[in-house]
Amino acid sequence: MADLRPIDVPFVALGPTGVAIRDRLGHLTTEDEQVLRLLGAHLGSLAARDLAARCRDGLGHSTDTWAARKRELTAASSSRWGGAITKATHDQWALSRRCQLAHIQSLQAGIKTIRHRLSQPIGQKGTKRAPGGYRSKKEWFQKTRRLHVLEERLERERADREAGVVHVVRGGKRLARNRHHLGAAQLTESEWRERWEAERWFLAADGESGKRYGNETIRVTPDGEVSIKLPAPLAELANAQHGRYVLAAKVSFPHRGEEWADRVEANRAVAYRIHLDVERGRWYLTASWQIPPTRTIPIDAALAEGVVGVDTNADHLAAWRLDAHGNPVGRPRHFSYQLSGSAEHRDAQVRHALSRLLTWAKSCQVAAVAIEDLDFAADKTRERHGRKKRFKQLISGMPTGKLRARLTSMADRTGISIIAVDPAYTSKWGAQHWQKPLTGKNRKATRHDAASIAIGRRAQGRPIRRRTTPPPAHQSDEQGHRTVQARPDALGREGPRPRTPGPRTRSVPPDAASTRATRTPKTVRD
Repeated sequence: MADLRPIDVPFVALGPTGVAIRDRLGHLTTEDEQVLRLLGAHLGSLAARDLAARCRDGLGHSTDTWAARKRELTAASSSRWGGAITKATHDQWALSRRCQLAHIQSLQAGIKTIRHRLSQPIGQKGTKRAPGGYRSKKEWFQKTRRLHVLEERLERERADREAGVVHVVRGGKRLARNRHHLGAAQLTESEWRERWEAERWFLAADGESGKRYGNETIRVTPDGEVSIKLPAPLAELANAQHGRYVLAAKVSFPHRGEEWADRVEANRAVAYRIHLDVERGRWYLTASWQIPPTRTIPIDAALAEGVVGVDTNADHLAAWRLDAHGNPVGRPRHFSYQLSGSAEHRDAQVRHALSRLLTWAKSCQVAAVAIEDLDFAADKTRERHGRKKRFKQLISGMPTGKLRARLTSMADRTGISIIAVDPAYTSKWGAQHWQKPLTGKNRKATRHDAASIAIGRRAQGRPIRRRTTPPPAHQSDEQGHRTVQARPDALGREGPRPRTPGPRTRSVPPDAASTRATRTPKTVRD
């Protein structure tokens, strides 16, 4: 027990701070699509130039350089378009810095693991806490070469970080690499070029409170009419007053449409983004705005009616309801999903599983769902688990971040609190203390079911271990029954217990005499 790491205290997770809804821009005319393409390409080129200028500034960025960049963008577009572009540039640069730090930490973890394994004798077996040596001299030699490669990468990344250098690919690094592997990506050069250009467009405008319908650049009226303020080089394409272009398509947000309409009518800020799905050939409009975070209730109040413990796995969510005393109630539930196919399909699978989980938790009349605060950032390094390729793929495929964000957002709408617990030893201790007692003739509890109980009990602040078995004297008739007692108002509670036929020893069944009688042998020899 001395080697166990400290376990963090469970806490109630914060709710979402923003909302994003989307609707399709249907029935666009050919002229509408042409204007959108020209506008996206023009603003995209400005955004690319601004991002390059921001990367050149590095750590020497200041308000003066930002103002100079915005003035240059304003001359080629407008003040509001320039503000939206510079804000997106700053967000992209900050995101790249965070990714750079995560990459450095991953390199450090890989170098530490390789150095430890190189210091062990060849063929040395590892333990649960530390890996052993490499299997052969050939593998040992190859890992020494990889160690030098990782050390060189780490030195280069540290130098870039100290100098404020980041590497950003507008349009995505994966799509850029597909240009050299069109056969593997199942794309032609023209198809790839169309996707590449669409990803590099810029058609986003920030909201502004107090302005008409909450946005002066991309304006959407309560009845769904979409109009765009064109920049100065494209002003001749306007079909409405004040240099605006009104699209033929109208939008109506099915999800949270009433909330969006209330904000628009009150002239509160709403940000919009227009993008093209090249694969489907459809245009979409996304509306987003900030919301005040939901006030979390105390953890004791959330656990007053019990909790639903959830164990996250690669293909399903294992859940079990616990009462207020930490006892499992009813049967376990599994909510399956398949993480295959496109990113949209995987995201839909996660949403459907979480929707079923929250619906079931609501029917159980509990106000809290306990889930592990998983983060596999340190375990996703290539050297962490040696040759366990399937296990590494399993860890890398689990959408821990997306699942956590989706669950908190969806639970906020249903009034259920999400309690995050430390995932340390939940699977191991749950299987050790709960899997066998909950397995019977008609039910076989899995390791994941037992882990869900451990997660729920940890959220309640209770030990995962079950109650200690009473001594043998307390289990027999030496001091009477201790498990079932009569109520104070029960008639005859002070009288003797009814006589049980058979011997007094509980280890012998009542019909022991008949079963132990001498029987006729069935073998030919006897």
